[in-house]
Amino acid sequence: MATGLLDIPVWGCVIYTLVVTHITIVTVTVFLHRYQAHRALDLHPAIEHFFRFWLWLTTGMVTRQWVAVHRKHHACVETKDDPHSPQVYGIKKLLLEGTELYRVGTKDQETLEKYGHGTPDDWMERNVYTKHGKVGVGSMLVINVLLFGPLGLTVWAVQMLWIPIFAAGIVNGLGHYWGYRNFECPDASTNISPWGILIGGEELHNNHHAFASSAKLSSKWWEFDIGWMYIKIFALLGLARVKKLAPQPVLAIGKDGLDVDTVRAIIANHLHIMARYAREVVGQVHKEELRKATGDVRDVLKATKGWLTREESRLNDAAKDHLARAFLHSHPLETVYEFKVQLQRLWQERTASYESLLAALQVWCRQAEETGITALQEFAQSLRGYTLQPA
Repeated sequence: MATGLLDIPVWGCVIYTLVVTHITIVTVTVFLHRYQAHRALDLHPAIEHFFRFWLWLTTGMVTRQWVAVHRKHHACVETKDDPHSPQVYGIKKLLLEGTELYRVGTKDQETLEKYGHGTPDDWMERNVYTKHGKVGVGSMLVINVLLFGPLGLTVWAVQMLWIPIFAAGIVNGLGHYWGYRNFECPDASTNISPWGILIGGEELHNNHHAFASSAKLSSKWWEFDIGWMYIKIFALLGLARVKKLAPQPVLAIGKDGLDVDTVRAIIANHLHIMARYAREVVGQVHKEELRKATGDVRDVLKATKGWLTREESRLNDAAKDHLARAFLHSHPLETVYEFKVQLQRLWQERTASYESLLAALQVWCRQAEETGITALQEFAQSLRGYTLQPA
C-alpha cells in the first residue's frame, strides 16, 4: 500500500503512471511535433498552454530547443549534420545515449537560431519554462512523493525516463533502422509498428518522413495513429484545427489524356505512385521472373526484391553490383527498374516547367507501352487518370 495522501494499492500507482506518461506522449506528438515543429494544425491557446505547462512539469524540455533539433533532423536527415541518426552514430548509441545526442543538439546556438523560429516567446516561456526547467521536474517529484510516499520516487523515475527511452531512443533509433516502409523516401525511416499507440502514433515514422507536414501519421487503412484520434477529438471540441494532411491520389473517371493537371497530380502524389509502381509493376514482374528462373539464377533474382524498389540514393555499391548481376539474367527486371528511375527523375527536375515535364511524361508513357511488359503498360495507361481535381 502507498503511504502518501492517496492511500491506494500498487496497481493504482501503476495506472496513475501510465496515465501521466501517456499525457506526456500526447504532449510531445501533438504539441511539440505536429503543431510546433511542422505546423500541421492550430491549437486553442488554452490547450496549447496546458501542453507547455505539462512539458515543463514532466520533462523539463524547452519547446524551442526540441523544435529546432527536430527540424534540423529533417533538413539534414542521415548526414553528418543530423543530430540523431543511427545511420551516422549507430543504433546502439541511439538506443542507449539518444538523450545525450539531443542535449548536444540543444546547445548548438546556430541550430536554435536557424530552426527554432516561430516557437513560444512570451513571459512564461522566457522566465519560467526556459530558465527553470529543473523546477518543473522537481515539482513533479514533490507531487508524486506527496501522493504516493516513497513509491512516488519510482513513479517519478519512470516519468523522467519515458521520453528519453521511447522518443529519443526508440523513435529516433529504431524508427530509422528497423520496421516496414510504405514509401520509398530518400532516407531510412521505417514504421516500427502499424498501431501507433504506445508512442502516440510516432511509431509510424516512415509515413511521417514521407509527408512531414501532415497532422495524420497513419496511411494504410489498417494503421492506427492515436495522436490523430486526439487531434480529431480536440477539433470536435473546438480546441484544434487541422491545417495539413498528406495528399491522396485522385483518379478521374473517363480521363484518358495526359495534361498539365496530370503532371501536377503526379508530382503531388509521387510517393503514392511509386509505392504503386513497386507493388503493381516491379513486384509483378519480379514474381514472373522468379517463376521462370531455376538454380543459381533464381537465387540471384530472389535476393534483389528489396533493392529493386529502394530509392536509388540509398543503394550501396554491393546492392548495385547485385542488381547488375540480376539484370544480366532478366531483361524485364532491368527494364522496369530503368523506367522506375526515369519516372522518379521527372519530379526531381526542380527547375523544369510543367510543359517540359508533360513532354517528358508523354515520352515515358509511350516508351513504357512499347516495352511489351503488361504490368508496365497498364501502369503507364493508368497515369492518365491522375488529377488534382475531385473525380
